[in-house]
Amino acid sequence: MARNRFGTFPLSTRDVPEADRIRFLRDELGHLMRLDVEALPGVPFHADLTLRILPGLGVISGRHAPCRVGRSRALIADGNDDLVLLVRTGAGILLRRNEEIPIGPGESILLSNADVGACLFSTEASVLALSVPRAPLKLLLGDIDASHRKPVPRNDALRLLESYLSVMGGDQALTSPELHRMAVAHVHDLIALAIGTRRDIADQAGQRSLPVARLRSIKADIANCLHRGCAISVGELAARQRVTPRYVQMLFEGEGTTFTQFVLAERLARAHRMLTNPNVPDRGIAAVAFDAGFGDLSYFIRSFRRAYGARPSDIRCRAAAAR
Repeated sequence: MARNRFGTFPLSTRDVPEADRIRFLRDELGHLMRLDVEALPGVPFHADLTLRILPGLGVISGRHAPCRVGRSRALIADGNDDLVLLVRTGAGILLRRNEEIPIGPGESILLSNADVGACLFSTEASVLALSVPRAPLKLLLGDIDASHRKPVPRNDALRLLESYLSVMGGDQALTSPELHRMAVAHVHDLIALAIGTRRDIADQAGQRSLPVARLRSIKADIANCLHRGCAISVGELAARQRVTPRYVQMLFEGEGTTFTQFVLAERLARAHRMLTNPNVPDRGIAAVAFDAGFGDLSYFIRSFRRAYGARPSDIRCRAAAAR
C-alpha cells in the first residue's frame, strides 16, 4: 500500500487512448499499490476502477478486462510485505512459486506482496481487493504464511466484509481519523474471521466487529428496500441476513433505537429529500408519502411534523423560497 497518500482515486481508462491504457493503469497501480498489470495478447484492454486508501487499508474495486496482475521480482525489492485479499474477482489462475492455483468464481484468496507472483484473469471481471499491512493481521492470524496458500471458500464473514466495505465506501460520516481507525480495525477483524483464526482471537474479533458490520449491512438492506419501494419486514430482512429477527432488534436497541423507529426515520428522510428536490416540485404530498412507503396520509403528516417540526407542505414552500 502506498504510504502517506490517502484518499479516493478513480482509475478509469474510459478517456485514455487504447494504446496508452496499460501504461496509464500500470503507472497508477505501480505508484499507489505497487502492482504491475499486463494486457493479454490480442485482447483490448479497459478498466473502470476506484482506489480508496486509508491508514492501514487500501481498497480497489470495479471492473477490468482480461489481464495479468502481480508483483515482479523488481517490484518486491521495495520491501513492501503488505497482504492482499482478493475478496471478489472473476475466475482466474494464481501463478506463484512454480504453482498454478485455480481461483473459482466466488472464491477469495490471501496473497503477499513479499512474493513474486501474478493472477491471470482470462475473462472480464468485477473485482474487490484489499491491501493491508502485515502487522495487524499477524496479531489476528498468527501463521500468515499458512493462511495464504489456498483459495478461501465463500463464508458469512466474507459476505459481511463485502457489505461493510460497500457501505463504508459511501459513508460520509467517516470524517475523523478516529472513525477511520475504527472502521479499518473492523475490516481487519472481518478478514481474520473470513480467513480463519484461533478460537479465542475469533471470539474477540467477533465481539468487536461482527455486530457493527451486521448492523451496517442491515441498514444498507433497508436503504435498498426503500429505494426499490418494496415492503420492509424484520422477518424477511433477518432471513436475508441469516440471523434471527430478535438479533436484528437487539442490534438497533444497542444504538438506543428500535428497528421500527429506524425504518420510520429513513422513510421520513426519504420524503424530506423528495419535498426539497427542485427536480420534482409538482409531486403531491400524498404521492410523496406513498413513494416513501406510507399507506396512511394522516399518519405520515403527523410523523413528519413530529420529526421536522413542520408540515410537509411547509418544508416544500421553504425549499422553493430558498431557491
